[in-house]
Amino acid sequence: MYPLIRNRRLRQNDSIRRLVRETYLNPNDFLVPLFVVEGKNIKEEIASMPNYYRYSLDILAKEVKELWNMGLCSVLLFAKVPDHLKDNEGTEALNANGLMQRAIKTVKDACPEMYVMTDVAMDPYSSYGHDGIVAEGKILNDETTDILAQMSVSHAQAGADMVAPSDMMDGRILAIREALEDEGFTDTGIMSYSAKYASAFYGPFRDALDSAPVAIKDVPKDKQTYQMDPANRKEAIKETEMDIDEGADIVMVKPGLCYLDIVRDIKNAVEVPVAVYQVSGEYAMLKAASQKGWLNHDAVMLEQLTAIKRAGADIIASYFAKDAVKLLG
Repeated sequence: MYPLIRNRRLRQNDSIRRLVRETYLNPNDFLVPLFVVEGKNIKEEIASMPNYYRYSLDILAKEVKELWNMGLCSVLLFAKVPDHLKDNEGTEALNANGLMQRAIKTVKDACPEMYVMTDVAMDPYSSYGHDGIVAEGKILNDETTDILAQMSVSHAQAGADMVAPSDMMDGRILAIREALEDEGFTDTGIMSYSAKYASAFYGPFRDALDSAPVAIKDVPKDKQTYQMDPANRKEAIKETEMDIDEGADIVMVKPGLCYLDIVRDIKNAVEVPVAVYQVSGEYAMLKAASQKGWLNHDAVMLEQLTAIKRAGADIIASYFAKDAVKLLG
């Protein structure tokens, strides 16, 4: 007891603080989200995500080489699809020569050892901006999972190491796993967005892909019928355990900071790696506050990332990955 025990002894200087520190960040913690667009020589800043970009495939090749040289070994690809290729069934998602499929090949050609994960969801391809087929005011579940399974096989055929279904349809992990097995892709992994909440933090991401839900008659105005209610906690465990039973290799919690209790709950409950997506709204808020001079950008960024890892994240998908690694040395 005090004064025999003084906790501040282990905080006296930087050397002792480093010696007893419990949580460390390193490049191996990070998964780098990348947005791709059609065209050539395009590096297009996303207005609501300062210092983050959409890349044409030629620039994407240069970017992944830079990431690899920095010690970042995995990327998560998202495709911005032109409006004229969008429809209610996400037809373009299955195009063997589509933007996503070519992006996968581009990354593998440029940096064969880079681990490539791909977004599996219909919203970038949907004329309604939803993660599933829309019919009579509803998002159809089983019909959508069939498309997601085909999409996953298409990504695997293009060279993806792991598919990352972000849709939150029931049963889609099993459908995807069975489809991959049937086509001989037994080594292709699945990272499931298992606890993805119907969050208000996704706005800048939807700007980046032009994938926001369309508010018109007979189309749901939001994604609350399939993404999770932010008020729920126990449901996250149920969703995650079901995905693991269906064949998920990695599970994800999304968003990050507001859901660190969920991260810890899931980490305590499962034996597979747990990923966390530090989403676009979290990124944009810090960028805006630091530009105003209200927050120290680098200090807050590292504190946020450390909190996510401390909560139990094995993998952090973050738009700050490059900035963080530069600081970490």
